[in-house]
Amino acid sequence: MKMIDLNREGGIGANCLYCELGTFRFLVDAGLHPKKVGREAVPDFDRIRDIDLDFILLSHCHLDHLGALPLALEGRPETDALMSVPSRTLSERMLHNSCNVMKRQKTDLSIEEYPLFSHEDVDRLSRQFRPLKFDRPETLRKNGESLEITFFSSGHVAGAAGVQLKQGDRRIFFSGDVLFEPQRILQGAHFPPHHFDTIILETTRGATERAPDKSRGQEVARLIDTINTTLQGGGSCLIPVFALGRMQEILTLLRDARKAGELVESPIYCSGLGMDLADYFDQISKRTGLVDFRRQVLKELKVKPLPRKLKPGRDLNENAIYVVSSGMLVENTPSYQVASCLLGFKRNTICYVGYCDPDTPGGRMLEDPEADEFAFEALDYTSPMKARIERFELSGHADRDELIEFAMAAEPRAIVLTHGDPPARAWFRETIEKIAPSIKLVDPEPGEVYEI
Repeated sequence: MKMIDLNREGGIGANCLYCELGTFRFLVDAGLHPKKVGREAVPDFDRIRDIDLDFILLSHCHLDHLGALPLALEGRPETDALMSVPSRTLSERMLHNSCNVMKRQKTDLSIEEYPLFSHEDVDRLSRQFRPLKFDRPETLRKNGESLEITFFSSGHVAGAAGVQLKQGDRRIFFSGDVLFEPQRILQGAHFPPHHFDTIILETTRGATERAPDKSRGQEVARLIDTINTTLQGGGSCLIPVFALGRMQEILTLLRDARKAGELVESPIYCSGLGMDLADYFDQISKRTGLVDFRRQVLKELKVKPLPRKLKPGRDLNENAIYVVSSGMLVENTPSYQVASCLLGFKRNTICYVGYCDPDTPGGRMLEDPEADEFAFEALDYTSPMKARIERFELSGHADRDELIEFAMAAEPRAIVLTHGDPPARAWFRETIEKIAPSIKLVDPEPGEVYEI
């Protein structure tokens, strides 16, 4: 198999792999880089401009994997984007939201090339989105060759998939983003147990050592306890979340805690895309049973919309819970705005419940939670850091030890490292070289051609 990483920066960003397997030419994911704008956020599609793609595999609907899919499909009317059934339900809504964001950024940030695609483009190209059921092999044929494709639930978020490609006796497995442990609204990964010749393995949490005394259940209990302590002390809690998956997960956990009498009464505020996606999760739950979430959760919690006018440095004084995106406190998002109001007051708490890129505002805040002040540059405001900053191990990604265990059990001939920052990849590289030196290990540089 020939492979090129089209993510210009490597690491975690505009995730996109170009692959050649026999006569087949395809992409795995086509994402937008969350920290870049304009064409710089797009994978290096110039490398494949004149190549006819047989298909595109979509692992899941987070925008760092999905966001450039319309650009990858443009001018390729015969190319299907293969995705799970839940991802087919979610993908159009996520891309339409991306159109809206780009239109706002065109005005607010004067980015002339935005939007990179239109709502009409999404509607037109979505005809090429082809859903595949989990655990059901699909065989493609070309020039006398056949390729069997099977999607397996990867547990990361609704619809997320690991993908097995089988050609003859050879098996190749793309892990996608994976979580083996079950979440409240989603079961953990269900991967096949057999041998793979090659594994393309995510490495997101490679730089994070497993905490031996922290289970997911214990972390949920600690989160509820932290919220109660904050509210009873007269403060408010901000929980920054990803709109897709994490908002619905946290709201369900809060509902369960409240029904069990474990969560004190308080207003709960949400906003944006995550609220809209609640309807889609409800549909997926009813139609497929692959997600355990109903929109009724919002009514049971009496969720309120976020106040429209938030002034940095002015405490909200609501004694409330704010479950808003983005999960990394990205500039000009609701969580960024709320944080600018809560951070300067000791009675408040900011609770991080997922991965934060070190270069995002959330990542910078977590890097030095004891700092004296924090600059909200997009708001031209610097706040004293008085609120309590807490991190909870509720990541949607498997920890590094689980991934190593999975990979070693498959006895692969080769492992390709993807979706990880340099320190994370370094840990996987050093660990695999130590425990399995016979495995061919590839840590691809952007744009380089590799024969696997």
